[in-house]
Amino acid sequence: MQEKGNISIHTENIFPIIKKFLYSDNEIFLRELVSNAVDAVQKIKRLGSLGQFNGEVGQPLVQVAVDKAAKTITISDNGLGMTAEEIKKYINQVAFSGASEFVEKFKDAKDANEIIGKFGLGFYSAFMVADLVEIQTLSYQDGAEPARWVCDGSTEFEITEGTKTTRGTDIILHVNKDSEEFLEESKLQEILDKYAKFLPVPIKFGTKTESVEDGVDEEGKAKYSDITVDNIINTTNPIWTKAPADLSDEDYLSFYRELYPFSEEPLFWIHLNVDYPFNLTGVLYFPKLKNDFEMQRNKIKLYSRQVFITDEVKDIVPEFLMLLHGVIDSPDIPLNVSRSFLQADSNVKKINNYITKKVADKLAELFTKDRKAYEEKWKDIGLFVKYGMISEEKFYDKAKDFALVGNTKNELYTLPEYKEKISPLQTDKNGSVVYLYTNDAAKQDAFIQSANKKEYDVLVLDSPIDNHFINQLEQKLEKTSIKRVDSSVADKLIEKDEQNEHVLTEDQVKEVTGIFEKAITKPGMHVEIVALHPEELPVTITMDEFIRRMKDMAAMGGGMGFYGQMPDNYKVAINGNHKLISKILKSDEAEQSTLAKQAVDLALLAQGMLTGAELTAFVSRSVALI
Repeated sequence: MQEKGNISIHTENIFPIIKKFLYSDNEIFLRELVSNAVDAVQKIKRLGSLGQFNGEVGQPLVQVAVDKAAKTITISDNGLGMTAEEIKKYINQVAFSGASEFVEKFKDAKDANEIIGKFGLGFYSAFMVADLVEIQTLSYQDGAEPARWVCDGSTEFEITEGTKTTRGTDIILHVNKDSEEFLEESKLQEILDKYAKFLPVPIKFGTKTESVEDGVDEEGKAKYSDITVDNIINTTNPIWTKAPADLSDEDYLSFYRELYPFSEEPLFWIHLNVDYPFNLTGVLYFPKLKNDFEMQRNKIKLYSRQVFITDEVKDIVPEFLMLLHGVIDSPDIPLNVSRSFLQADSNVKKINNYITKKVADKLAELFTKDRKAYEEKWKDIGLFVKYGMISEEKFYDKAKDFALVGNTKNELYTLPEYKEKISPLQTDKNGSVVYLYTNDAAKQDAFIQSANKKEYDVLVLDSPIDNHFINQLEQKLEKTSIKRVDSSVADKLIEKDEQNEHVLTEDQVKEVTGIFEKAITKPGMHVEIVALHPEELPVTITMDEFIRRMKDMAAMGGGMGFYGQMPDNYKVAINGNHKLISKILKSDEAEQSTLAKQAVDLALLAQGMLTGAELTAFVSRSVALI
């Protein structure tokens, strides 16, 4: 048996494209070839179980071997094997059935993910690293003869009688000069760990030494000796392939440690398992969230039939679920097509919706089952829940019943509970319920205390996304406004019909306004005389809630760039009913200036706005006044 030939007259220009473009990430060759080997092993097992193969199936195994001296990598399996005719069909024809279309359609493509695997070209990824590829194979069929196929990366091939004596296939790669890094065992181990760690057939890569107990010594202590064992690099039945009823909490935790060796333990997890209308399995873990979003993302690993594909799951998993960790495995996700196709694919949309629902259901279950335990976790999951509510309408609809808000007294409430709590006291004259919040309780303590004196409640909203969360709540909650506690003086935060009486005459208001306008040196400060309780501070500096919120969002890149460019604008509220104001009115001009300047600087100090030379001057003036 000997045959030489050309794969196809139309494919002479396909190899350069494969080499240059199709597999630009050349380590994928090992994923493709090992996956093909696993398929062959699984097929013989299936034929055996269907009674279509009566021979000995044996222990399924795929082996990867490297010979540095010969510069070869060999991928062997004990699967179906092929006859010479099957080589012609599957290697020469099927792999290239769409070759002409492929060359035409994709020679100018930008995204390699558009085409990997689409034309059955997985086997040809071998030519990314090899300048000669050899197949030695023996089919499972009765009377089959071994066959050998060899190709040097041109369109010419040769089929001769092979030397294989056992069923299965060996793919031998004669590694080219540019790819000799792949002859290093450590490099191959790294790639296998990445792509083949959970394949369903054992993958052997050489041997390793293990220490085992070997009797006891004279003192009765255990002795150990080293033995050489097969280096099986994968777990063939990872937990996502098992039924949740068969798994303990420790199984889930140990799998998490395997995926993320240096991470804190997760808070809880969700086991995904659906086979209609699409096929999906997996386990998603809720990590302890830090405030740094980017550190958390891209921790979900995507598999297809236990083959690792990517940890870029942006179009498959809703945006807010990118903060979760874990594994999703679905043969129904079209992995090898363009991103735009992914976004429009109906299966991807169904998977997206399914995962969102599962996550919401799990959180609702935790909340209902054990509210106390749920509240203890809120510090770690609150950021995630809020992010989901902001970015996913369907999630908001479910989460509004289990999302919590916390106040400065460390009390937690659901949104309906909180509205009910504050409505009696915090409803303004127009019938709107006013939520007050702090984003820095220590810095805004004076304002919080002023609000508390009026028996107002103050929420703590200090996470990186709370500006967006606040905006969303204002849109979603009927007749509700949300104000930062330092956005105005306590009396003005919630406008009521009753007003404090002014003790100043109209002329005195003008005089006090003039004195304080002279005392203020910072730009963007607007003086206003207000009638507050005599025990409130004499001077309070605030920024309007709307402007400040827009500026905060601009700083976060929230599309409010225009506001980010605007100069800061502050309101200086002078409490006309405070005794200091009466004292200023009775003082001479020099003392008026000193006292007014001192009161303004105290207000700036309370807002953390007094720095540099102004702070030094304030300290000196304070010492002189003492």
